[in-house]
Amino acid sequence: MLEFGFVQSKVDYTLFTRSLADSFIAILVYIDDIVVASDNSAAVSTFIHMLNNKFQLKDLGQLKYFLGLEIARSELGISVCQRKNALDILETTGLLASKPAKVPMDPNVKFSKDFGQLLDDPTSYRRLVGRLLYLTISHPDISFAIQVLSQFMDKPRVPHLDAATQVLRYIKASLAQGLFFPVVSSLQLKAFCDSDWAGYLDSRRSITGFCVFLDSSLISWKSKKQTTVSRSSAEAEYRAMTSTCCEVVWLQTLLHDLQIPFETALLYCDSKAALHIAANPVFHERTKHIDIDCHVVREKIQSGVLRTFHVSTQHQLAGIFTKALPSSLFQSLISKMSIHNIYSP
Repeated sequence: MLEFGFVQSKVDYTLFTRSLADSFIAILVYIDDIVVASDNSAAVSTFIHMLNNKFQLKDLGQLKYFLGLEIARSELGISVCQRKNALDILETTGLLASKPAKVPMDPNVKFSKDFGQLLDDPTSYRRLVGRLLYLTISHPDISFAIQVLSQFMDKPRVPHLDAATQVLRYIKASLAQGLFFPVVSSLQLKAFCDSDWAGYLDSRRSITGFCVFLDSSLISWKSKKQTTVSRSSAEAEYRAMTSTCCEVVWLQTLLHDLQIPFETALLYCDSKAALHIAANPVFHERTKHIDIDCHVVREKIQSGVLRTFHVSTQHQLAGIFTKALPSSLFQSLISKMSIHNIYSP
């Protein structure tokens, strides 16, 4: 790729780009699978011919299926789902005829590593969670549930398997659910961050959740247990804000590699305390133990990379990545995140 004049991205080593006077080409490489995107079809043909002189290639034409992702195009935009993968998982587990569930996880159930009977065969549980983890690439709505289930891979118990079964029942109800990227879109990055303070019963660590949009298109999200115990909900929210800030900076660098101009990113948080810490340049007793986090966020705000805003809890889209929600609120948030049932035979 470098011999052909491509530049390897510093933030994603699988991405190569080349810009000429009359064309721009972006190449995404995964072992021996390659996706080519360009604004010039003749340049793509020339590139494929040059690459074919080095390697034996098979050109599959317009992108429709890549590493389990099903891609469909229309006049309105591009949709991505994993319907076939979802069906394969349901068939393997014998749950094709199961009763569908409205939510991936019961909001009234709390999980512990010590409660419930140990599974006789933990291997099947680990394999199932691993397959579901890959499904989150186009199913952000199950990210929190899979993040919780992955905490018990060492010694899974019956309640954990029951929860995994509910995720499968939810997938049964949303087989063709996936992401939609409209043709008409601005280049404004908008991020939402949230946390669930002391959400884990065993360690009392909090959960970070965030989602990042390019206009209305969901392009990045995360649900993850924080690495340290937070002493207050404000601290947990601020750590979530820091993680989101780092993700936004990474995405801006990636957009720069793709020669896409971007504006100051907007960061929405529902914690007024965390927003005050971000705006206050004076360190005091309550923030000195999160000194580095404070510096990261404040530096990006002062340099114009970020602007922070308060959002009410009921409109906090990242809440879906920090806790199990009741059906009505869960479906409301899903409808606002460009996650749709998009499969057409």
